Amino acid sequence: MYFIELFLFFFGLVWGSFLNVCIFRIPEGKSIVFPKSHCRNCKKNIAWYDNIPLISYLILFGKCRFCKKRISAQYPIVELLSGIFIILTYHYFGFTKFFWVYYFLISLLIVISFIDLRLRIIPDILSLGGIVFGLIFSLALKTISIKDSLLGAFVGFGILFLISTIYEKITKREGMGGGDVKLFSMLGAFLGYKALLPIMLIASISGLIAGILVMIINRSNLKQAIPFGPFLALGAIGYLSYFSYS
Repeated sequence: MYFIELFLFFFGLVWGSFLNVCIFRIPEGKSIVFPKSHCRNCKKNIAWYDNIPLISYLILFGKCRFCKKRISAQYPIVELLSGIFIILTYHYFGFTKFFWVYYFLISLLIVISFIDLRLRIIPDILSLGGIVFGLIFSLALKTISIKDSLLGAFVGFGILFLISTIYEKITKREGMGGGDVKLFSMLGAFLGYKALLPIMLIASISGLIAGILVMIINRSNLKQAIPFGPFLALGAIGYLSYFSYS
């Protein structure tokens, strides 16, 4: 029992290392396969023993072996999240089709969330590609019916597009970006239209709390925008944890 969890955790750490590559390279339009992993500052290739998830970061004290430039804490955080979520997904779904589909979804949400936090964008290749994958999984693996998946994709897009448009008309300011709209559509494709209301509820409450905290901490800029993508991701994970197949 513990051997399986240990193996999954290690696999999750390694997979998280790959997710970090996606987070940094996809927005820059670079290949996620080539070139080899390298320091983003001095461009030196990273040896295998300096690329062991979590361990290498700790051994190197979070700095590049060559240029001594500090390595982003994002690397171990994403690796750890990936390791934790694969174990949680296994506990909820076991080694079933749901495990593979929803761990893939969570991995996609981790990548999207960290890109959105860093750059305030959600690349179309992830959101639109995710819609396609959600529809394929529903059709091939029948995690949900293809009808629910299609309705989820259309309703998800329509709801946020309508909210964003109304907000802009009333306030004369940009509301949710197109990336958020497409992300919500992606979640509908994966989880079905019935999941959209719980996801939006969790995302809105958590986003409101985060917004209040930002206002309290950063009094000098009370209108500072925070990305909504990570909160939609949190809503989806919350839905999987407490609503889906409960």
